[in-house]
Amino acid sequence: MMRAWVPPMLFALCGAVLATGQISNGNLGTAAALLLAFLALAGVNSPLIFPKSIGAREAQRRSEVDGRPVVFWRPGCVYCMRLRMRLGRSAGQLHWVDIWRDRAGAAAVRAANDGNETVPTIVVAGRPHTNPDPAWVRELLSSSA
Repeated sequence: MMRAWVPPMLFALCGAVLATGQISNGNLGTAAALLLAFLALAGVNSPLIFPKSIGAREAQRRSEVDGRPVVFWRPGCVYCMRLRMRLGRSAGQLHWVDIWRDRAGAAAVRAANDGNETVPTIVVAGRPHTNPDPAWVRELLSSSA
């Protein structure tokens, strides 16, 4: 669980260090801009922007019941962030599994991707799709609604 927070903490720490350096040079505006930029990067890379993660087994059980896809992701993944941002509010219709928090989820991703933990991997009706186009996922969600 702590591993998911390492990138955001590093962004926040780097931003604080750079801002402190700018403040000591008398550049308050630059310091504020740098700190805000690094805090934004920390926020985007944090698990907070994703819907609440559940375990892989629970996600698969729920998917069998309601037919909604399962998304395997990890914090800090640019492709996962792109998918999440482009889905907008419809991201809540998916079952999200953080592979850094769930060993069964990581194993499912490795099984689907020749031993690699390539994310996002979306499982639709038992069939995995690695790094699909967000437009395809949105279309899939709108057609099943």
